[in-house]
Amino acid sequence: MQVETALFFESTQQIYARVFASVKPRTPIPQIRIEFKQYANANSRITLKNGILLIQISDLLQSAPSPVQEALANILIRKLYRREADARALAVYRRYLNRVDVRRTIHLVKNQRGRKQLRPPQGQFFDLHQIFDSLNVEFFSGLMAEPRLGWSVRPSRTTLGHYDPSHHTIILSSILDAEDAPEIAVRYVMFHEMLHLRHPTEHRALRRCVHTPAFKADERQFPDFTEAKAALKRFLDLLR
Repeated sequence: MQVETALFFESTQQIYARVFASVKPRTPIPQIRIEFKQYANANSRITLKNGILLIQISDLLQSAPSPVQEALANILIRKLYRREADARALAVYRRYLNRVDVRRTIHLVKNQRGRKQLRPPQGQFFDLHQIFDSLNVEFFSGLMAEPRLGWSVRPSRTTLGHYDPSHHTIILSSILDAEDAPEIAVRYVMFHEMLHLRHPTEHRALRRCVHTPAFKADERQFPDFTEAKAALKRFLDLLR
C-alpha cells in the first residue's frame, strides 16, 4: 500500500527517472525534461542529447493516470534504446487510448488542430468527384454523402488511399493520377476508402480493428476484385 501511494504522487519526471533506472540500471540517470505539446494527435517523442532526456508528449495525455504515464515512459525509453516494448505497458497504454472518452477527445482535437493538405479532386487524368459519384450509385444506392475528396500532395506507393474521419476526407495518392494507371485500380482504391465510411474502425479494448470481417466481405463485392488488385500490383511494379 505504501508503494502504491508513493507511485500515485510521483511527478512525471520522477516516473521517467524510475523507469529509466529500471531499463538502464547501470547508466546514470540523465537530466529529464518533460514538455507537453499541442500536437494534433496523441503523439510523443523522446530524444537524448547532451545529457538531457527530452520527452515531448501531447497535452492530450497530460491528465492521464500515473499507470498510463508509466506505461508510456516504458514504451518511449525502450524505443530510445531500440528495445522491444513491454507487452504489459503496451496493453495499459492502448487500453487508455481506446477509451470512448479519450477517443472522442482525440477526434475533436484532431479536427480543431490538424490541417489536411491535399490537391483538388480534379486530377490530370482522373476526377475523384466522378469516380465517387459512379461508385456511390453502383454500390451505395447514391445515398452516401460525399466527404471532402482530394489527391495527396506527395505521391506515395505505400499509402494509396486514406480516409480521415476527423476531417471527413478521402485522399488518394497522386501516384494514381497517371496516364498509365488502370482505371479499375483507381476505382478499387476509392471503393476501399468509401467502405471506411460504411464500416467505421472498431475499438475493442486492446485492439483497433480497421478492416472488420464485414468490411472485407463488402470489399469482395467489387466487380473483378481479383483483377483490380492484380492491375494495381502490376502498375506499382512498373514504378519500381
